[in-house]
Amino acid sequence: MFALLAVAYFLFMAWEKDYPPPAPVAASTSTSSTGGQADGSVPVTTTDGASAMPGGTLAVIPPPAAGSQTISRLITVSTDVLNLTLDTRGGSVVHADLLDYPSLPKTSKQPNPPPTTLLDTNDTSYFVAQNGLVSSSDPASADQPNHQAIFQSAKTAYTMVDGQNELNVDLTWQDAAGIKVTKTYNFKRGSYEIGLTQRIDNGGSQPWIGNAYQQLLRVAPPKPGSWLENYSNPEASFIPVAAWYNGEKFEKLPFKNFSEPSDRLDGQFKGGWAAMLKLYFFAAWIPPANQTDRYVTETINPDSAQPHYLIRTIGPTLSVAPGQSLSSAARLYLGPTRQGTLDQVAPGLDLTIDYGMLKLIAVPMHWVLSQFDLIAHNWGVAIILLVLLIKGLTWHLTAVQYRSSARMRKLQPRIAQLKERYGDDKVKMQQATMELYKKEKINPMGGCLPVLITMPVFYGLYFVLKSSLELRHAPFLWIPDLSAHDPLYILPLIYAAVMLGTQWLNPAAAGMDPAQAKMMKIMPLLFTVLFAFFPAGLCLYYAVNGLVGLGQQWWVTHHVDRTPPNA
Repeated sequence: MFALLAVAYFLFMAWEKDYPPPAPVAASTSTSSTGGQADGSVPVTTTDGASAMPGGTLAVIPPPAAGSQTISRLITVSTDVLNLTLDTRGGSVVHADLLDYPSLPKTSKQPNPPPTTLLDTNDTSYFVAQNGLVSSSDPASADQPNHQAIFQSAKTAYTMVDGQNELNVDLTWQDAAGIKVTKTYNFKRGSYEIGLTQRIDNGGSQPWIGNAYQQLLRVAPPKPGSWLENYSNPEASFIPVAAWYNGEKFEKLPFKNFSEPSDRLDGQFKGGWAAMLKLYFFAAWIPPANQTDRYVTETINPDSAQPHYLIRTIGPTLSVAPGQSLSSAARLYLGPTRQGTLDQVAPGLDLTIDYGMLKLIAVPMHWVLSQFDLIAHNWGVAIILLVLLIKGLTWHLTAVQYRSSARMRKLQPRIAQLKERYGDDKVKMQQATMELYKKEKINPMGGCLPVLITMPVFYGLYFVLKSSLELRHAPFLWIPDLSAHDPLYILPLIYAAVMLGTQWLNPAAAGMDPAQAKMMKIMPLLFTVLFAFFPAGLCLYYAVNGLVGLGQQWWVTHHVDRTPPNA
């Protein structure tokens, strides 16, 4: 039955590959992405600044009036690592491609796959980074420099040319009262950080009082078409979350919990940041470290078929007197979750690589794995070397486990004789068995303690291999991508062979329930089907670990079998 189910799932996989569902129609990016949906909301501000703001309260801007002045333009920005699109409506970042990270592994059929897209305005993958200014005098007015206002730009395309280390993109806005805002994006070569400065020049007769804000807006990604896709595609199985750092603690909020009042973020702190996480990549707004901002999360259009999830930072009050100028600054990170580099961007940003409670084990393991990759120049070989290192360090512990198992196995005929002698007298049977263990100097729990000691190590490595960006699209022998499943299913078969070998060294104990014995025989098939959809990096680890363990177990068992029992 299990074999037939496995074949059926393979056929279903092939069917989905040959007859994929029609792709959704992408939303047009030639005009503003407002659409009368979630990005029509801006924060409410007061003259008391961020500390007095009802962070969860939203004011909806009236739709822009018809006319040429409401038409926005798209501006393309190209650096050595990013391809971006800015919308002159609000100066929002509405598209971002990460040039160094292909969306698909490189193959002979597709040697140059398109880059990974992080931000996008398509309906099914809507994810944008917005920012703006709101005035305390009339926050619902359409005539202020929020992310709905139309900005002007001198050019529609900016490119960082060879030899150029820095690129600035200026967007300007001005109202009839003489308030001018210059929004400047700063790009640096080789960096995923984008500097943002909003300069306010007050050429009017009244002071301008308000706040700067930044926000990330996203829809939940489409659910996998089947549980098969959920297993075979790590990025499809990643639970979408918003995340933030309050200067001391990192926290996450899954999209499904945005509507829970007890889980909703609404607070202010210094030295923090706000982010939306994907597997391997993320976007984050980072206010100045010495600035206290208010952080909020909201669900926009929660009753719609496709609600939008928002995380926002609101800066302190800005007051610009007539004839004076003032600037607000922030940084936007659009890039990979690469270990060892994020803390240089902002404190706590490396926590976006979330290893959970096993971080103390996982982080050193990742470092060791990286060092092996520097030596071998291949992540598959690095995984093998890491397995050998861990096996070497735990060799004595696992030898105790295998020795206990082998000696227990050797005693099975004598335990069977005791069972025949004492029949249904369980008390005497237990006493006789314990005397036998004592005589042979066997601790029945001796095989369990090593497993409990090494288990955190194996779980820590599991999270490292599952979450490490370096394994994404990393090739090894016949495998084009260690973060995806083995295309030829060789590693799952190797692991099944290892399990069969382990069962051969550990035959069913005398008196074992027949149903349990049958289940033990089926386990290799079950694990073969399960591992067929695991990332190949994990399968490689378990296959090599199993092979080394099987060799060690055979050696220990052979040595125990040659040792005569105690009289």
